[in-house]
Amino acid sequence: MLTMDVFRQDAFSAISMTNAIELVGYTPQFLGSMGIFETVPVATTSVWIEQRGMAPALIQTDLRGAPPRQVGTDKRTVRAYATTRLSQSTRIMADWLQGVRAFGSETELMTLQTEIARRQTKMRNNMELTAEHMRMGAIQGKVVDADGTTILWDWTSEFEQNPISQIHFDLENAAPARGILRRTCNNLRRTMVRNLQGLGGPNVAIYALCGDAFWDDFITHQEVRETYLNYQGAAELRGTAFGAWEQFGFAGVNWTNYRGTDDNSTVAVPSDQCIFFPTNAGIFQVAYSPAERFEFVNTMGRPMYSWTVRDDDRDMWEDVEMYQYPLYVCTMPSALASGTKAP
Repeated sequence: MLTMDVFRQDAFSAISMTNAIELVGYTPQFLGSMGIFETVPVATTSVWIEQRGMAPALIQTDLRGAPPRQVGTDKRTVRAYATTRLSQSTRIMADWLQGVRAFGSETELMTLQTEIARRQTKMRNNMELTAEHMRMGAIQGKVVDADGTTILWDWTSEFEQNPISQIHFDLENAAPARGILRRTCNNLRRTMVRNLQGLGGPNVAIYALCGDAFWDDFITHQEVRETYLNYQGAAELRGTAFGAWEQFGFAGVNWTNYRGTDDNSTVAVPSDQCIFFPTNAGIFQVAYSPAERFEFVNTMGRPMYSWTVRDDDRDMWEDVEMYQYPLYVCTMPSALASGTKAP
């Protein structure tokens, strides 16, 4: 007979379950799959971020033999930011275990592990969706809580950098000015790269996440279609590259129709808008703090933790819990931008 004592086995220790949760499969969201957030494990509950002005300056000419001009010390600011906590729990009742038919202790253990893994998968999917929500906020300079209104970290305010003013794309004009779309994209790209102040060098790439209405109007814009019609890429117009939730390159920007949650609102790009952000510049990081248990004190943080909590008073249930302690950072909000369809 399977009893609650099975949870005392090594397979259900906090270390074992934390290791196991990293092996549970899940479906990644787009931003998570891009890998643009550098993972920074820390051993503390706060992260220190240093800001220093490194922009180059012109050097005034002087006379030969004169002492060189002194370069001033860069102005620096250092601030601490606390990681936040995400937590979930699911309860396994003793009555549920009583319904498990025993074919041997190993089978009982495997059956219980399968059920725990199933519940962990659901909780991990919730964690990943929350992480994608925070990534979506970070690429816009402000990370908000699940309610959509509580601001967790406002990097535009912390670093005193405003994103680029919203760009208005005239996508519904039946007779657009010649080359207007490409000029708009070129100007935006120049501004974003210049605002990076050299970060990423020539490796910087610009990505655009488009809402559904913005995407449909963009891919059918005369200038976009003519660009592809005039060379071998015309075949792509008949393929999937211009379909829903696809991506293609135009004017030095990688355009993607972002697929959000099925309600197209919990995690999504507004239908008539577009979000621009740079990659390969190292401006996005996510720090993870260690869990709040003695065995994890002063260890390097991990992306996720899981363990069980026992009902010691009545011995009627065991909770499977999952935790995460992240801090999503954007160090250069001035290199971010957004676009919308012109009214």
